[in-house]
Amino acid sequence: MATDPRSPDPGLHGSRCSGCAVTVYPAEDACPRCGGSADPAALQGTGMLWTWTVQRYAPKSPPYQAPPGGFTPFALGYVELAEGVRVAAVLDVDDLEDIRIGMPLTVTAGPGVPRARPTTPGEEGS
Repeated sequence: MATDPRSPDPGLHGSRCSGCAVTVYPAEDACPRCGGSADPAALQGTGMLWTWTVQRYAPKSPPYQAPPGGFTPFALGYVELAEGVRVAAVLDVDDLEDIRIGMPLTVTAGPGVPRARPTTPGEEGS
């Protein structure tokens, strides 16, 4: 059984094909490339921003429910991890104007969509 990306463990858990070695996130029981069996794999969680966009308008309601303080624009992006996997994540940055393609980010999983924040110098390559 593949690991669950909604696990309370903040690490990223993907899977790696036992045949062609392709790595994916979230974890799958079978390889999307060759159909072979896939084994659980812990992913490094650090990478570079591949692309991004800013959500400036609240989603339609329902099902969206605005938080108590109201809707705040936020950024979404794809982070390319060291393993070559691109993970969609909410970008937790202080200023949307600071976002740049190629910026180093650390991705963590949890409930809902993974979150990415700028990588500190001590985290690079961990």
